[in-house]
Amino acid sequence: MLFSMCLIAANLLEVKQIQLGPLSLTAGLIVFPVSYIINDCMVEVYGYQRARLVIWLGFVMNFLFVLFGFLADLLPAAPYWQGEEGFHAIFGLAPRIAAASFLAFLVGSFLNAYVMSVMKAAERTKANGRHATAHFSWRAIASTLVGETADSLLFFPLALGGVVPWDVMPFLMINQVVLKTLYEIVILPLTIRVVRALKKWEHIDVVDTDISYSPWKVFEL
Repeated sequence: MLFSMCLIAANLLEVKQIQLGPLSLTAGLIVFPVSYIINDCMVEVYGYQRARLVIWLGFVMNFLFVLFGFLADLLPAAPYWQGEEGFHAIFGLAPRIAAASFLAFLVGSFLNAYVMSVMKAAERTKANGRHATAHFSWRAIASTLVGETADSLLFFPLALGGVVPWDVMPFLMINQVVLKTLYEIVILPLTIRVVRALKKWEHIDVVDTDISYSPWKVFEL
């Protein structure tokens, strides 16, 4: 539920453009990286297969939200209502932006989950304590870097190509990747505590072996 909420909130917050010092960003930055942190927790505790199901569920929930918002935006406004322009700015996503967002999310999320899973499977030493925590930290950072890079490389050119100057585009993408990865690093102590608590509560710590990494085998658990 939290994963789906983050995706939906990111869609709404992406509408606002913000300026942090010399950096031009979108307000979605404050919530979207949380979905990658949840993704890391799911793969680390429950394994790639369950994370795959949650990624698709999040995609469907996000798609339905965007669809209902688009349909509501098409409905004629009451003559006394003065909020049509603002409502359209939030819910009237252009098909190009919506499609780019969905594609970037799927590719980035699955790459994030794949990197987490493969790295953990390669570290089958069953290390514990401080050493195990260090391993998880590197997995979380590396997977986020790969996922966020793929997300930005797809979303910005597909959604904003021709709108944002091409000479500015690389800096915009790099800023997003760097800041979102730093977000992951800053919040890593909390992520580690959540992972430890989940493993203790669930009595589970899945290491993926002999599984299919195809994103289409949704119900193969």
